Amino acid sequence: MLSFISFWRAAAIVLNDLGSSAYYVGGIAEQAVGRAAPWFILGVMLFSYAVRAVYVESCAMFTRGGVYRVVKESMGGTLAKLSVSALMFDYILTGPISGVSAGQYIVGLIAQTVTYFGHPWSPSKETINLIAAGIAVAITVYFWWRNTKGIHESSDDALKIMYVTTAMVVLLIAWCGLTILTKPETHRLPPSPVPAHLAFNRDAVGWLPDIAPHALRELPAEAPPATAPAPAEAPPEPRYGLPMNAGLLLGLVGILMAFGHSFLAMSGEESLAQVNRELEYPKHKNLMKAGLVIFLYSLLFTSLVSFFAYAIIPDNIRPQYFDNLISGISIYLIGPTPLKLLFQAFIVVVGFLMLAGAVNTAIIGSNGVLNRVSEDGVLTDWFRAPHKRFGTTFRMINLIVLLQLLTIIGSRGNVYVLGEAYAFGVIWSFAFKALAVLILRFKDRSPREWKVPLNIYLDNKEIPIGLGIITALLFSVAGINLITKQVATVSGIAFTLIFFTIFLVSERINERKRGRAAHVEVDQFRLQPQEIISNETVEVRPGGALCLVRDYNTLDHVKKALELTHTGKRDLVVLTVQVMKGPDTGYEHIGEQHLFTNYEQLLFSRVTALAEKAGKHVDLLVVPGAHIFDVIAQTAAHLDAADIWAGRSSVMQPEEQAKRMGEAWERLANKPKRQVAFHVVAPDGTVQEFYLGAHAPRLTDEDVDLIHKLWLEVTHEHGMEDFHHREIVTVALARLAAEMRGAGRTEMLARLRALLVARSRKEEAEGDNGDE
Repeated sequence: MLSFISFWRAAAIVLNDLGSSAYYVGGIAEQAVGRAAPWFILGVMLFSYAVRAVYVESCAMFTRGGVYRVVKESMGGTLAKLSVSALMFDYILTGPISGVSAGQYIVGLIAQTVTYFGHPWSPSKETINLIAAGIAVAITVYFWWRNTKGIHESSDDALKIMYVTTAMVVLLIAWCGLTILTKPETHRLPPSPVPAHLAFNRDAVGWLPDIAPHALRELPAEAPPATAPAPAEAPPEPRYGLPMNAGLLLGLVGILMAFGHSFLAMSGEESLAQVNRELEYPKHKNLMKAGLVIFLYSLLFTSLVSFFAYAIIPDNIRPQYFDNLISGISIYLIGPTPLKLLFQAFIVVVGFLMLAGAVNTAIIGSNGVLNRVSEDGVLTDWFRAPHKRFGTTFRMINLIVLLQLLTIIGSRGNVYVLGEAYAFGVIWSFAFKALAVLILRFKDRSPREWKVPLNIYLDNKEIPIGLGIITALLFSVAGINLITKQVATVSGIAFTLIFFTIFLVSERINERKRGRAAHVEVDQFRLQPQEIISNETVEVRPGGALCLVRDYNTLDHVKKALELTHTGKRDLVVLTVQVMKGPDTGYEHIGEQHLFTNYEQLLFSRVTALAEKAGKHVDLLVVPGAHIFDVIAQTAAHLDAADIWAGRSSVMQPEEQAKRMGEAWERLANKPKRQVAFHVVAPDGTVQEFYLGAHAPRLTDEDVDLIHKLWLEVTHEHGMEDFHHREIVTVALARLAAEMRGAGRTEMLARLRALLVARSRKEEAEGDNGDE
């Protein structure tokens, strides 16, 4: 069964991942690049709309438009495996950084609460990190068990979390605005994002001092303001800036460095590609709406948090809250302490829901990516083996969670280290994706539903300026990150190569097992055997549509059925008949391997792809039987269907198909009372419609005109003024029935045969005229 969601729900799912970065990106970026960080976070959030445009274009080409599919289509399997390895690093790091950040906020709230009630507690940085790591481990193990059992968070859960988050964001913006209006010392903006205002810490410059010794200078330590409270921690570490006479090129490098250290604010874009397949009809319009909602929400939430933190929290106090910046903002708002403490608790609860949800999204996303790669024949069947009890790909889940737990333990709960490493997977997966879409512009010139804007044409050749600029900027930032992010580069390259090696070795094993047979990409389906067919067992409403499929190369009628069926009001069931014949054939205790073979798996994979492209819900059904038309009729009757869809047969005319369908319908012991339409769809999309069982005939204009003339003649007679058209037909039918049962039967049959011959000649003549 396929189900689809609205753009609001899709946006909520992505924002649960993307929006969670607002809780930690501000502190990480300011530690790395200095007090100008909020401007770079704002720049990243603005640039995210351009990156999202790349994802929208890829999703317009491929329903499953994630990194792996797009890179493989454009640059081949090797680079696809390399890019998805970097993406896996992104997903593996998403869980630990979100879980540790949630732990940091909880520890901060506990410390503030017990201090307020007269039990001061100021744990050391190491203690806070270790407790946060323990909380992250607990969250990760909890979601490991949920995913192993196959219990996933629904779009309803994501939407409810975003409702609560929106209330928190609105309250935060209003309260921060009131604080800034009433406290003159908060009337300030961060230093402008120019090279002279960049102040990198030692971790943020990486190997640059070794590669270019004169590219940086050590900055003098800043003294805290005289009116500020005494700092609770040691003086800040040395910072590095660009030389006073830095040229344009070096200044640009500095800006790209700062931009790269803020890039993790844009995590979660791949979730949009994954959720695209679940978007309801019209898919592309809803994708665009979801993208706009995500952009506006994340722009306001993520960027404003950093600006508010700079304005409200004193400069020498703010480093204490780099790991829980929003909690720091709540403490320095105007108002009574109990109320601020209550608001901090609200922030932490909302943050915990979002950040814990991001841990779950990371496990689901990683599992989805690995399953996608496995479907392509890269991973062996051992990885995809279902859990005996829950039916989930538990080995993939175990691998993902094990790596996440090792990451949490290895980082010892240090959010900054996790954030710096996390940016590696984010930027490189984006860069590969943008390059792949750019290459496809030249390799595949077929029309697209949507393209990244700013395209010019020279000699009828399209030059994608906008897409080229986005790709160049992504690779520029990625290249700078390789030099300036030691932890990210070393860990990211090592992790990417490990996963790439696993993919490569596993693919070779599969190729040896498969021999010369080509790999066929199919979806995995979970079978739910039922003894009887009914609306309850299939979980569909009466009055739906039934679509017959058999040949996966001829599914034009499925497209037409999807186009003309409003699946929000009526269910669409796609049926294939497993023909079973022979003297020993029975319909009881049929093994799943006989009922649902590799052929049915491929057939339904093609159907699923069409349904995902249309963004419409379908139910899939396999029924065994000896006679196809009888099975269709019985299934339609059991489901109380109003429409039956079929493709045009290669061996019989539509009229013959309708005749056999009608005969099967008449053999039913209990026919439904509703009128059922049988639609036969030709390859060119034309539809011929027939009605099963007793139904009103299609009268020609001549027939209607004759009935009307007879009615006029009858009603002119005295006492017949109230006679109806229907009663004219009733009398004529009674006369025909009497003739057929009496002596005039032979003459009447001759007249009927003459009408049949005349109709055939007319149709042949019309066909000849159409061919000329």
